[in-house]
Amino acid sequence: MSEVIDKIINELHIYEKKLLKELEKNEDLSPDEIAQDTGLNIKSVMSAAGILASKGIITVKKDVEEKFSLTKYGKKYAEIGLPERRILNELQEKKELHMKDLAKIDSLEKKEINIAIGWLVRKGWAKINKGVVTITEVGESSKDKLGDDEVLLNLLNEKGSLSQDELDEDMANGLAALKDRKKLIASEKTTSHSFQLNDLAYEILDKGFDLTEEATQLTHEQLKDGSWAKLKYRPYDINAEYPIFFPGKEHPLRRIIQEIREIFLNLGFTEAKGEYLESAFWNFDSLFQPQDHAAREMQDTFYVKNPLTCDLPDDDLVERVAKTHEDGGNTNSEGWHYDWDADIARQSVLRTHTTGISTQALANWELPIKMFSVGRVFRRETFDYKHLPEFHQVEGLVAAPGINYQNLLGTLKEFYKKLGFEVRFRPAYFPYTYLSTECEIYLEEKESWIELGGCGMFRPEVLEPLGVKVPALAFGLGIERLAMIRYDLSDIRMLYKSDISWLREVPLEEGINFE
Repeated sequence: MSEVIDKIINELHIYEKKLLKELEKNEDLSPDEIAQDTGLNIKSVMSAAGILASKGIITVKKDVEEKFSLTKYGKKYAEIGLPERRILNELQEKKELHMKDLAKIDSLEKKEINIAIGWLVRKGWAKINKGVVTITEVGESSKDKLGDDEVLLNLLNEKGSLSQDELDEDMANGLAALKDRKKLIASEKTTSHSFQLNDLAYEILDKGFDLTEEATQLTHEQLKDGSWAKLKYRPYDINAEYPIFFPGKEHPLRRIIQEIREIFLNLGFTEAKGEYLESAFWNFDSLFQPQDHAAREMQDTFYVKNPLTCDLPDDDLVERVAKTHEDGGNTNSEGWHYDWDADIARQSVLRTHTTGISTQALANWELPIKMFSVGRVFRRETFDYKHLPEFHQVEGLVAAPGINYQNLLGTLKEFYKKLGFEVRFRPAYFPYTYLSTECEIYLEEKESWIELGGCGMFRPEVLEPLGVKVPALAFGLGIERLAMIRYDLSDIRMLYKSDISWLREVPLEEGINFE
């Protein structure tokens, strides 16, 4: 046991030793008195006390005293009486008053009338019937009898303040009633600390120690002049707990986006960028979506006022797209049988998907094409646990001679394999692809399949107006849904809440392991 005490003493800071010596003289000393006697500042005294308490050497007691006083409104009511008391005084003589006559009572303000009526009824002093206030028997008997709240109001006005310990039961009831009113009572809390030596402290003091200053670090001068050899060094507890620290790290959603980018780049894809602000032509028309399609309605799309319109591409491309919409053009399709409107195509929208980047690549890039894009998209969604008006999509496109539906499925299998998923496919419908497919991945912990993306072969009505004579496959998925699976989230909003506790708990990992 002696060795344990020696070890504890050796690890005590000089401030802790000074505090123990002072408490050995007198345990009733306050922190301010100890600071004055030792020459330490109050912060050092309290820091040393906290460390000694954490080691079980002393006990720190914290006492909080709360004092109550009147605000300027409280003092006013102490002088002229509470509003209900002033009405009661009138009722003592007239027995009843019409509500409209209350405003005629001297010193009673209009804003006080409703408050006074409520307290008259609450205290049982009066009752109200058809706009007439009538005094009750309780009100009659309360003429010269002050309530607990009025007694305390007068006492606080006389004494200035009272502490919680000075209040008896009736005063406490009066305080509760006054607190129910706004701006009558002010309170001030004062915190005091006291220290008590534990058994371990007495063992340490019996063993004894000196108050020699100890070095915790060396200076350049001490090393140079050799004074370091004469210093007494404070030992360190190598088993002491270290504080938790939180290094900066990449946001979990950004980490997934970077992982997806690496997968595409390693598969030989080229990344394409697009603009958030897009014309309806590239966002809808180039994808063979009719101009009266439900997806274009204000319920789904953010239309922009400034700029109100966007420029269209060259006239030949616009004419081919228009022709395809109206009667199918050169695609052997019947089209949508309506008059295509260039003004609708010029409308400015916040892109609702990233597929418009793919059609622009088909129109402007040289074949073969193997590209992907990752970016934010915008839709007029109602905020809930699985919907946001702003989220991320990743899009993939391959266009080359000989590309077919089997290549599409093979590419997707490889992509999802690198994400750690088992994938299956089922038929689906998308307005700009045929064949169309939805991708489902299997979650072992839930023993179920979940839809995670869509894909398909671009229709001739998309490719022919863009001047593309080869087949093209496309696929995409929502990144937020992927992140929810990865981090076991049930609410998509958690990804954007900046919840510092959750962000700190997400482990740092190299790459993404979805298994």
